[in-house]
Amino acid sequence: MQRQLEPELMDDAEQAAAYAAADFAEANGRFVRLFGELCGGFAGTALDLGCGPGDICLRLARAYPACTVHGLDGAAAMLDYAEAGLARQPELAGRVRFLQGRLPLAHGLADGYDALLSNSLLHHLPDPAVLWQAVRRYGRPGSLVLVMDLFRPPDDAAAQALVRRYAADAPPVLQRDFHNSLCAAFTPDEIAGQLAATGLDHLRVWVVSDRHVAVDGVL
Repeated sequence: MQRQLEPELMDDAEQAAAYAAADFAEANGRFVRLFGELCGGFAGTALDLGCGPGDICLRLARAYPACTVHGLDGAAAMLDYAEAGLARQPELAGRVRFLQGRLPLAHGLADGYDALLSNSLLHHLPDPAVLWQAVRRYGRPGSLVLVMDLFRPPDDAAAQALVRRYAADAPPVLQRDFHNSLCAAFTPDEIAGQLAATGLDHLRVWVVSDRHVAVDGVL
């Protein structure tokens, strides 16, 4: 199946509300566990590229009480939910910050983050090099990298089967977006080619579920 682009930003109010209310505990929890396997303990600064409603940022801040997390997203509607989630956890104030911006021209980010993270941003980007160039720009030698995303199934029938398996009870907007995201995602081989083209081919590309692929390693 050829890649089919979907909108880069998820700034529709209905979309943002549906994603903020959805239960992504399994996937987001897996992301945080993978990060723990990569880093052991963590007490540095982390940048979450494409943070959406902020759940992973907040999970990381709770899991690693000595870390600071910045979350970047282009969609104001998503960041409204991220800020509301942070407000419900005042103990994290001062360690989590959300910023609005789109790569590659985002403003307000620091240089030399200790960890560069991203979950489910890659498939939204018309040009995937934007993400990998940001990893290089905002990281430094020794920075941890963890990127997780969907990977594209072989055909539409397989994509529809995944929607039925994992989103049968979800609102129609989530079912639609999940299907579109699967069709917009990259294969593991395509991701490996992207890393080679941006000088990051030392990072590992591996399949972590029947629909997710991860890239991890150290800059």
